[in-house]
Amino acid sequence: MRRPLSIDPARTAGLFIDLQEEHRQDPRYLVAGFESVLRNVRRLQEAERRNGVLLCHCSYVVDLAAEAKSFHPVMADGRSAFSAKGDPWTALCPEVAPAPGELHFVKSEASAFGSPQLAMALAERRVEWLVVAGVWTEACVDATVKDAIAAGLRVLLVKDACGSGTAAMHQTGVLNLANRLYGGAVTDTDGACRLLDGETVEVWQVEGSVPLRFTFETAEPLYRSL
Repeated sequence: MRRPLSIDPARTAGLFIDLQEEHRQDPRYLVAGFESVLRNVRRLQEAERRNGVLLCHCSYVVDLAAEAKSFHPVMADGRSAFSAKGDPWTALCPEVAPAPGELHFVKSEASAFGSPQLAMALAERRVEWLVVAGVWTEACVDATVKDAIAAGLRVLLVKDACGSGTAAMHQTGVLNLANRLYGGAVTDTDGACRLLDGETVEVWQVEGSVPLRFTFETAEPLYRSL
């Protein structure tokens, strides 16, 4: 249901997940609407910087020579089929890359909390709200959000600053997260920026357990109603 929300920027951090060049350069891993996602991320970052919010960036880089992973997809040369160490497309897109002094974590698994330094940084700042954006919605974003909730953080999921391989994958990914976004909320970039600027905004917040029962036909309108 939609309810008013306000957040304290001093107890808030922004987390940007895997906004890497491979998602607009590698034909195998293109994110639908990625340029729109990047524009919305830039707006979020600008709002966070002007309000003194902690910004955390993370990249997915896989080095199978250093860390074996059972069943991980590989290329003919034995390197990871995606996000392989040494691939220039693992670089963060420059328009959303960290500014000087901002935190950047490199992970080798889906969840950003696979990097223990992230949890430490959030604890040091006594962060209550984590504003989440990035890709892919049903994979690394999903794993990160669930780990954040388990760690006792409130997650503000910015739906139009996330993306996946198709709109359907993204929208159902958001709906599945919304069903279990205990303590958190879903909004769009406009709503998130207003919250970061200190306004009270009406956003979608979960009530009960699994309130969004959707079908192929109802998924898109339900997503748009969040």
